[in-house]
Amino acid sequence: MKSAASATAASVMPVRRDLRFDLPVERAKDWHGKGPHVTHFFNALSLLFPAGERFFMDAVRHYRDRIDDPVLKRQVLGFIGQEAMHTREHVEYNELLQANRLPARTLDRRVWAVLDYLKRTLPHSVQLAHTVAAEHYTAMLADWILRDPSRLAGSVDGYRQMWVWHALEETEHKSVSFDVWNAVMKPGARRYCVRIGVFLATTLTFWPTVYLMHRALLRRDPAARRHRVRGTLSMIAFLYGPRRGLFPRIAREWLSFLRPSFHPWDHDNRHHLARVDALVAAYGEHDGTSPGRGRANALAPLTSGR
Repeated sequence: MKSAASATAASVMPVRRDLRFDLPVERAKDWHGKGPHVTHFFNALSLLFPAGERFFMDAVRHYRDRIDDPVLKRQVLGFIGQEAMHTREHVEYNELLQANRLPARTLDRRVWAVLDYLKRTLPHSVQLAHTVAAEHYTAMLADWILRDPSRLAGSVDGYRQMWVWHALEETEHKSVSFDVWNAVMKPGARRYCVRIGVFLATTLTFWPTVYLMHRALLRRDPAARRHRVRGTLSMIAFLYGPRRGLFPRIAREWLSFLRPSFHPWDHDNRHHLARVDALVAAYGEHDGTSPGRGRANALAPLTSGR
């Protein structure tokens, strides 16, 4: 008998959507309403996505032929399609950072190098477990963004809508890699221990990586350096504030992953997906040209575009 979470997972079908957003190149360093320090926190996350999402796609694709459930097979196709669109949009987003004399190419190359090394050295099962762990992180971050409009309040509209779109689709496919994991790995203590061990390792590496990339961006931004004290205080409130801060708000979901019976849809936040249609109507199915991207598109592509 299926659990309620498994039944929910089977009812949510990820859909590949070709959306484009107007991202003004001149606002890439300060598009967030809380200023450049918070802006560069999101920019650091963006720099992780092209290589990271390619890693996720490859990890899931490796096991596609071992999936018997036709619904999950379709969900895998939707997952790969969505991640491909996210990769494309974040490659262009990251080119805007490079156009602003930020070290986007250097940081992007480092992420690719690390993940390429992991693909060469880790067993495919561990790569899939890492994908499951990272997808739980993106699902937590997505829900944190979506459930409180103040997280992106006062931000430049194109950047705000792009992050909302990404968060919505991360929510829509949040259980796919987990369901693949359960479908292809033999049940038992080893499956649980690998999942938890890799999740803890991901936690120990993910946030230090974000921190280092965030600091690298701040060091190259004169405006951020001028307002270092105020910016640092805004980041402390943004990450640690007891009512709205990131870490206090995701702590319960983080802990829930440790339960042997955990499923991503135990936290049922499907109501957010009602916002998808409005985004598609506003940003979908057009040629993608926008004044905000013109200057960056003239640059050589980042390594993520390979």
